[in-house]
Amino acid sequence: MKKSTLAVLLLAGFAAQSASAADWFVRGGLTNVNPKSDNGTVNSANATIDSNTQLGLSFGYHINPNVAIEVLAATPFKHEVALNGTTVAEFKHLPPTFSVQYYFNPEAKVSPFVGAGLNYTLTFSEKEKAVLGNNNISIGNSFGLAAQAGLRFQVSEDWDMTVDARWMDIDADVKLNGTDIGTANVDPMVYSVMFGKRF
Repeated sequence: MKKSTLAVLLLAGFAAQSASAADWFVRGGLTNVNPKSDNGTVNSANATIDSNTQLGLSFGYHINPNVAIEVLAATPFKHEVALNGTTVAEFKHLPPTFSVQYYFNPEAKVSPFVGAGLNYTLTFSEKEKAVLGNNNISIGNSFGLAAQAGLRFQVSEDWDMTVDARWMDIDADVKLNGTDIGTANVDPMVYSVMFGKRF
């Protein structure tokens, strides 16, 4: 066999392998954002932020069977903020997160995976409670690291289910009437159960 023919066959085989490994996936399910218990000090008061569950969505692409890139999205999360136990405000946020994932046993029925990436949290719709009177509170956006660990269960050839936990570095500046009064250290754990389809 000529070297050129062998090279063509090898390249064709590599291309076929790459094509079969490059799978798109879409997943949807429940996602819970659970801020850590101590959310910092705001205006000399201890801040706490409650948890919330929304519809989570993720979109991804397998570069090869082991490595994938993923974007996490969701419907807006809504949280209440309390200072020294008194609820003073509520806000909504969207936390799109980009991750690079590694699947340890991609062909198995159950495949553990880990991920690491970046999170951007967009905060909006801040509403003050009556306790603040006519004062206006605003909560800033955040950009930070994210880490993930989970399990993927193969339900069928094209369908799967995933359970995972993420940690996100979310620190948001808090302003009262335009003046900085502290930082909310949200740093939540984010838990998801999703069903997905591969294409």
